[in-house]
Amino acid sequence: MAGMKMEADHDSAAGQAGDASKVDRTIELSMDDSMRFTPSQIPVKAGETIRFFVKNSGKVPHEMVIGSLGELKEHAAMMQKMPGMQHAEANMVTLKPGQRGGLVWKFTQAGAVDFACLIPGHMEAGMVGKVNVQ
Repeated sequence: MAGMKMEADHDSAAGQAGDASKVDRTIELSMDDSMRFTPSQIPVKAGETIRFFVKNSGKVPHEMVIGSLGELKEHAAMMQKMPGMQHAEANMVTLKPGQRGGLVWKFTQAGAVDFACLIPGHMEAGMVGKVNVQ
């Protein structure tokens, strides 16, 4: 299935890709081999565009993927079946050990939005977090 492009409607309850020129604020986040995000609970306001500045402090690759828990679990199951699958979407950033990266996301409506590391085994080990949109 090499070259398969992942297509998904990311304009959902989770929000949508943000415009980098309209960022309201930046939130720093780190990922590490204890299978945790720091911070793992992030408060934002509905309508805010957030730049997540993410650092992988671990010794193995990690990623941050924003979506509903259902979407994340479905994507994680696909990653288990196709572990070599390379993909890049507006709602995610994948980082090698020691690497830094970012992602810009607009939270369009109030509610809870999940994020997780979908590298096989990581979400199952507790590598999840929540954005609380007020």
